[in-house]
Amino acid sequence: MDERLGELLDESVFAPEATVPEPRTAVPEPRTALPDLPGWLVPRPRLAERLSRGVLGPLTVVVGPVGAGKSALATEWLHTGRAPGPVACVRCEGREERPDVFWPRILAALYDAGVELPEFDDVPVNELLVARLAAQLALRGTPVVLVLDDFQPEPGSPVAEGVVSLLRHTSSMLRVVVFSRRDPPLHLHRYRLSRELTELRTADLAFTDAETASLLSQHGLDVARHVVRALRRRTAGWAAGIRLAAMSMQGQLHPDQFIARFAGDDEAIVTYLVEEVLDAQSPEMRHLLLTTSVLEHVNAELANEVAGAAAGRYFATLVRQNSFLQPLGQGWFRCHRMFADVLQLRLQHELPGSVAGVHRRAAAWLAEHGCLAAAVGHALAADDWYYASRLVVEQLGIGQLLGLTATRLPDILGPWAPAEVRTDEPEPVLVAAAVQHADAEAVAGTLEEAARLIDRLPDGGGDRALRCRLTHAVIRMAAEHSRDLGAARAAAAEAKALCARLPVHPLAERPEIKALTLFVLGRAELRAGDLKGAEPLLTSGLKAAGATENGALRRGCLVELALLEALRGRFRAAGEFATLATRPPLPTWTARDSSNATLLVVRAWVGLARGEPAVARCELGHVRAALHALPDPFTTGVATLVGRLVNIAEQGLPAAPESLVGTVGPWLPPTLRQPLVRACAATLDTPRARTHHTAPADGGHGTADAPVERLTAREEDVLGRLSQMMTTEEIAEDLYLSVNTVKTHLKSVYRKLSVSRRSAAVRRARELQLL
Repeated sequence: MDERLGELLDESVFAPEATVPEPRTAVPEPRTALPDLPGWLVPRPRLAERLSRGVLGPLTVVVGPVGAGKSALATEWLHTGRAPGPVACVRCEGREERPDVFWPRILAALYDAGVELPEFDDVPVNELLVARLAAQLALRGTPVVLVLDDFQPEPGSPVAEGVVSLLRHTSSMLRVVVFSRRDPPLHLHRYRLSRELTELRTADLAFTDAETASLLSQHGLDVARHVVRALRRRTAGWAAGIRLAAMSMQGQLHPDQFIARFAGDDEAIVTYLVEEVLDAQSPEMRHLLLTTSVLEHVNAELANEVAGAAAGRYFATLVRQNSFLQPLGQGWFRCHRMFADVLQLRLQHELPGSVAGVHRRAAAWLAEHGCLAAAVGHALAADDWYYASRLVVEQLGIGQLLGLTATRLPDILGPWAPAEVRTDEPEPVLVAAAVQHADAEAVAGTLEEAARLIDRLPDGGGDRALRCRLTHAVIRMAAEHSRDLGAARAAAAEAKALCARLPVHPLAERPEIKALTLFVLGRAELRAGDLKGAEPLLTSGLKAAGATENGALRRGCLVELALLEALRGRFRAAGEFATLATRPPLPTWTARDSSNATLLVVRAWVGLARGEPAVARCELGHVRAALHALPDPFTTGVATLVGRLVNIAEQGLPAAPESLVGTVGPWLPPTLRQPLVRACAATLDTPRARTHHTAPADGGHGTADAPVERLTAREEDVLGRLSQMMTTEEIAEDLYLSVNTVKTHLKSVYRKLSVSRRSAAVRRARELQLL
């Protein structure tokens, strides 16, 4: 390796190896000279301060991969002079540590640091020496700091157990600081539980943007902040990677373009990591590292699947010995991105014929364990587009491809265009239809071909055919709900029937299918005039859309509920739903989103009902543009009606709601006539100041002649969420209250409204226009 590079990246601050000290009659003067601070060192006071705090306790460990800057940090810290006593530094032998070499070296370092100790020449190098050394250190009045570099003996080895015993019996007079590439076998959990352990790990050692900029400036590179940030992210803050990039960037005319291309296949990166890490591994460990490098996240079971049982047995050792693997929790790990890039490059060179098989095995395991997006990615990496398509349909993941979920699938078509799909299997054709669902003409032919292939499945297709047909119905709903509501309603009805025939478990993991189905059915029922049937569908759809984190579907349900309440003449409730539909985080409107025009009409109507005809006219002005982009006869009819109401209100003209509703046109279903008459009457009614309300005394079914006590602001908040079908726990979470507090508010609401259950409270509140 280049000598300058090795000096920059791995310079040691520790004393050279020492032999057993010669018998001495007096303790020599302590050595106070410290290694010089190298000119290339990047100051990191935030980490040096953590070391200074750490040595106030018995054990501090600094664990990071090769080139993470551990030795440079040790040098910087030693120069702070913040140690609570004399400091003895020892460079260890890594995994090959022998007791007869290790303990004489410890004694020599302590003597050289000025620690007053008796001679141990007559003591054998075993447990007796450790016990006597611990006894001597325990008698001190000030602590001693022992720094062990590259300390990584095997768990249970004599050296490891000796250091454990030394720590345990020195009465806190020994402070050990370990620098290592892996966790030292020093019973770390025991010290964690007693809060006597300070840990700095790979994530802590990662360079910040400011430190990255300082390192680049050492190489004469003055680059923009976004370039610094890009390099830090590309290297994940790995000191060696940043240094290598800086050395390569010198003389580059366009540093930002270089960083965009800088990756784990850079020759300097490959050489450094192969020599320092990969070549030091056993054949089994090397095979495990190479094969698991294709995985974004890995655990023991997945490693066993892709690497084989023989290599998989080494996974626990790999995790313990390799700090390039960063823990994610619950047994999952992620490999450092640049190291993974190097490993994948070596995998292509060393095992070229096995790469596709590794990806296929990973895809099968991930699909079986519910990680569809990752499974599809590996299937595509294996160049098996047909298998990827089969996974999408089999796992009912079509919603992820259609954008109905927060989790999106990879670009599954890749280089294939839908027109090029030639297969006798329905799954690839269904995926092609999903990709082109926004194109009405193209998707129709592709869906027709998919239906033909589904019908040709042998023996009726069984469960496979059910999943294919459900996928077909979901694509039709997504394609038609804003263009042809009748076709979308038929697809939704078919999807609902198919869901009833499939197992509950896979559908429970795909709430986006339920959300889309309920939204389409609720929207269709509303436009058919069945307000009572539409409300539970849209309310359930809203809840399902929230579970799948689909902002567009959630907004669509809220807008339709707002329209439903406006058609009933409940303008306060309509306004609340309309407001919720515009609260972030929500996606931006698209050209295919018909909810925009509907929301504008509702806001116009609510504004008019509040006595603000100018606001209503302004909103209606925006409706025309929205309806021109995406026609909706029903919304157009409501907009026309609201426009006439605005004219009447502005001009003070007399109008009979019955005659007004009778002229609105063929869009009006007969069942909507009476609700609309009442809604128009409520709109044209003179605004009334309602300071008192009345409520029946029979649980919501009697006359309205009993005064209702005014609800508090918090009770109104709870009541509003009650109307959205939220559970007590969901209300508590949304309002940042305890469950018991919410229950108390609910009891008060029931009492004031003279009801005894939720549904009665919501119904009565709407009668009193509290919602």
